[in-house]
Amino acid sequence: MGEASESTGLLSVVGTPIGNLRDASPRVLDTLAAADVVLCEDTRVTGRLMSAFGLHVRLERCDENVMAEKVERVLERLAAGERVAFVSDAGMPGVSDPGQRLVDAALDAGLRVEVVPGPSAVTCALVASGLASEHFFFEGFLPRRPGAQRSRLEELAAVPGTLVVYESPRRAAETLARIAEVMPGRRVALVRELTKLHEEVVRGEAAELAELVAARGELRGECVIVIAAPDAGELEQRRAAAAGPGGTLEEEIAAGLAAGEPKSALAKRLAKSFSLPRAEVYDKVLAAAR
Repeated sequence: MGEASESTGLLSVVGTPIGNLRDASPRVLDTLAAADVVLCEDTRVTGRLMSAFGLHVRLERCDENVMAEKVERVLERLAAGERVAFVSDAGMPGVSDPGQRLVDAALDAGLRVEVVPGPSAVTCALVASGLASEHFFFEGFLPRRPGAQRSRLEELAAVPGTLVVYESPRRAAETLARIAEVMPGRRVALVRELTKLHEEVVRGEAAELAELVAARGELRGECVIVIAAPDAGELEQRRAAAAGPGGTLEEEIAAGLAAGEPKSALAKRLAKSFSLPRAEVYDKVLAAAR
């Protein structure tokens, strides 16, 4: 790994507004104005930002579809002394964004990189949710397919911290309903239209929010879902489940029902642990619950 030389160019990773243009700092605008080229996800989106502030700098598309073929050329520009700014459509590049690959390559090549801070939907939503933020895990977008999404949520349910998930407004209700199935009783906040005029934070249990969103119809604006961390009891229950059954099927059913675990989720978990048909275990759960 080489050391960055002052004689080389500079890659500026620039955070841009996620909604309210007034969140663009003077340093952000100065950096964009001084760049030889601005690399961006969508030239139309970034073009509107540049136009709003009277900036006239060449824009070049550099999204996840073309990043691989652009990296070497960008490194050549930096080595030749050019100032290159990299932005995403909104927020901090490199966070749930292909810009990480470019930064990694520039640092490995011993080229200069700076980060010009700007808004981030992750931290804005986390603070706006009012949920505990001492420990949190940023997931980004969940898988779209229902089965894969549920499997991923089951993995995330054991994380001992608040979860932050990006979601499309078209899929928000379905995702909230699936969160309710996997993490019943968890407090959840749906945050949308961050920094804009109609910014909204709705809180409650996931099942309640799923019903609310479904009743509203399609939402507007990108959404962030913030899920409260599991309490000590839930964590212990999940660890015990992961370790496998500690008693007979009947004992495990009784323990799960006593802990308030939903019957369907209990049957699925124990069917997997005991390698039994789910329908058979579910019948036993229903019988024990009577």
